[in-house]
This record gives sequence, C-alpha cells and structure tokens, in this order.
Amino acid sequence: MTKKEARQWTSRSIGSAFQHKIFYVLIRIGGWRLAYLVLYFVALYYVLFRPSVRKRCGYYLSHRFPGQVGLQRLKSCYQLSLELGKVLIDRAVVGILGVDRMSASFDDKKILYDLISEGKGIIFLMAHVGSWQVALSALHFLKTPVNMVIHREEGDVDRHYFEHRSLEWPYRIIDPEGFLGGTLEMTDALKKGEILCMMGDRLFGNLKNTLSIRFLGEDALFPFSAMKIASTSGAPVVVLLPFKTGPTGYGLRLARVIRVPEGLGRTGDHFLPYMEEYVRALEDFTMEYPFQFFNFYDMWKRF
Repeated sequence: MTKKEARQWTSRSIGSAFQHKIFYVLIRIGGWRLAYLVLYFVALYYVLFRPSVRKRCGYYLSHRFPGQVGLQRLKSCYQLSLELGKVLIDRAVVGILGVDRMSASFDDKKILYDLISEGKGIIFLMAHVGSWQVALSALHFLKTPVNMVIHREEGDVDRHYFEHRSLEWPYRIIDPEGFLGGTLEMTDALKKGEILCMMGDRLFGNLKNTLSIRFLGEDALFPFSAMKIASTSGAPVVVLLPFKTGPTGYGLRLARVIRVPEGLGRTGDHFLPYMEEYVRALEDFTMEYPFQFFNFYDMWKRF
C-alpha cells in the first residue's frame, strides 16, 4: 500500500485562493467581526449545498454523536464547519492585523520550565484542534527554538499567519516526507534541547508505524512516531491541546506529560500504553469541546 493510499486526509482547503482573499480583505476592512459575519452565511452554503462537506463532517460526528440524525446532524455539521472557519479567520487576523489582536493563555509555565531545564528537549504532541498557530504564541516565554513537523501539500492555499506579511518564520519546518521521514532533523533538534512539535492524530506514511486504539467507541489508527523518537532521545512528551475560549481568546491545555522509557526499540506494541494516554487525552478534549476537533476524514477506516 502506498503512502497516498494509506493517508486518506488532505490539508488542502475546500475554498479557492480567490475565496480566501475575499476574507483577507474583509479582515482588513472590518477585522474579525466582519469576517465572522460573512462566515455564518458561507458555512451555511457549504453545509447545505456541498454533500462532500456533510460527508467529511460525518465521519467524526457519527462517532461523537452516534444518536444524531436529520436536522440534528445537519446542525452539528454546521457548528463544526463554523468553528473551523473561525479558527482559519483567527489565524489570518493574527497575520494581517498583528498578534496582539488575539490572546492566548497558559497556566502551566513552571512545568514546562522544569522540563526544558532537563536538557533533552521537549516533544509537544498536539492534534488538529483549536488553532495551534495562535495558541503557540503563549509559549514565547520559553525562549527556546521551535521545530514544527509539517507537510504542506501542493495546491494548498491556506496561509500560515506569518505569510501574510512576509515575516520571518517563527519556527523551523521539518518535512516528514524528507530524507528518512525527517527523523535525523528531529533527533538533532532534541539533542540541542529544542522544542519539537508534532501532530499525533493523523495517519502519515507507512501503516506499520501506526497503532489501532479505541477512540470514540471504535478502533482508529494513530501514528506512534512521536513516542518512538521520545524513546530514542529521552525527551518528555507533552500533550498540548489548544482551544478557543471566545472571539479573540485561546487557551492552551497541558493535558499530559508522558515519560516513554528509553530503548523500547521499534515494535509498536511497546508504545501502546503511551499512545493510549495521548488518545484518552484527545477523547476527553472532544467531550468538552466537541466542535473544535478538525479531522475531516475516516479515522476508523479498516485497511
């Protein structure tokens, strides 16, 4: 099975570059308020007249709200689409109008200070929830270089916030489709005591690097690469989950600190207890913030 066959999700926006530019203009004219106002109608259009949108929302919603049908499901699909749109607008607001237009709070600074002082770096294991780009601004107090594992697909028109004003990239990008999956760059960053940010909720690459873990009532596939790197480097894994608290506010939750024993090898079963901790944290998050989880593909598909 090829990587493309295994990876069913896409990072490309359903909107065109022109549609994105319209929202960028709205933000410049009237800030987040005007952009949100238009978003309510745009999201409604997509939910009502784009069956593909309802299908993509349905994978997650059918597991999070298994009893919903008809208008209830349609309403949830609209809420989920609306929250995603707000997150994308917030990201653009930060880039176009400045980081001071959005606030991000974090209450566990001492924990991170202590972990970074160990000198082995930190792996931030995140997920496609809230807006990680806005929330990470709450971590500037660490004054530590940040490395992001990101694969950007060809044709993706979504802009990172710093691309709106040609700002210097605030973190180093590691492409998981690079040489050896970027593993050498990741371990090198941790050896320097730096921060490595990874997403743990989407399948990427070979199926042999995934574990089947129960999530929202059914087994889903999760990659365990972060745990394997933690075992090799000795770096702690910190589960960070950002969430939207209001029109201009975000919070950042430190959901778990996971210590993976060194030298566990490469067999996935050795990493199962540690990945289960991550999945339980993610499941708890969806219980509290059901419309801030943005995986629009069938995580539960059997290959």
